[in-house]
Amino acid sequence: MTGSVLKPLLKPFLAATAAALSLFAIQPATAQVTGGASFVDNFDKVDKAFWYVSHGWSNGAHQNCGWSMHETFAYKGNLNLRFQKKPMADRLFSCGEIQTKATYGYGTYEARMKTPKGSGLNGAFFTYIGATQGKPHDEIDWEVLLKDTSVAQSGGYVNGKGMGATLPKLPYSADSDYINYAFIWAPDSIKYYINGVLVRTLESPAPLPSNAQKIFFSLWGTNTLTDWMGTFIEPEKPLYMLVDWVAYTRPDDACQFPESLVCKLNGA
Repeated sequence: MTGSVLKPLLKPFLAATAAALSLFAIQPATAQVTGGASFVDNFDKVDKAFWYVSHGWSNGAHQNCGWSMHETFAYKGNLNLRFQKKPMADRLFSCGEIQTKATYGYGTYEARMKTPKGSGLNGAFFTYIGATQGKPHDEIDWEVLLKDTSVAQSGGYVNGKGMGATLPKLPYSADSDYINYAFIWAPDSIKYYINGVLVRTLESPAPLPSNAQKIFFSLWGTNTLTDWMGTFIEPEKPLYMLVDWVAYTRPDDACQFPESLVCKLNGA
């Protein structure tokens, strides 16, 4: 689900001539979408030079919680995103979201996380760019609809149009233990992985995102999107989504840590 956004930190590429722009437009599969450098974050702390913590608003009427910096924090080597009954931004509940300040392009995106469970809630790891940054709405998603933690939703958007969603079965429930979620975004494909196993492939000529994007984690709820996320049931106590680590690896960069999908695919 689309997260809140900041003004872009990277200026759009300006082609030298109108002809070059036209060529770029008709050959999106050959475009080299680049952005920030490869990184790994183990969340020993929330580095606010690197991450922006959403605070003081919500994403729209569909969201029953307001983003709060107090619901986003590092604890015991995990990023904690919390949902609880505490008023924020004219909503009865408060919730947590974090996003990178930089944008990222083609490469391998991966995170290890454990969600809570609860109808009407969503725990997400995704990339996004949109109108606030002066770009079309492009997005690549892993979302766990917490009404059913036996599956995760893969999906995304290209210029505001959905790429179609699937619900791959998880090896065990998302709230019972940590699971590695990953996708590899290339000029001609997006490949989605769960615990290192390929579970979905999108390939051109189907439309694919072509704009560098920010990386997000979020935990939020709704009273209205019941067909998608289920009827909201107020939690009896605060709920936590835990993120052990997140990594982005550029296409030509080496594997950064032993648990990385890049290591597995490269035989390292």
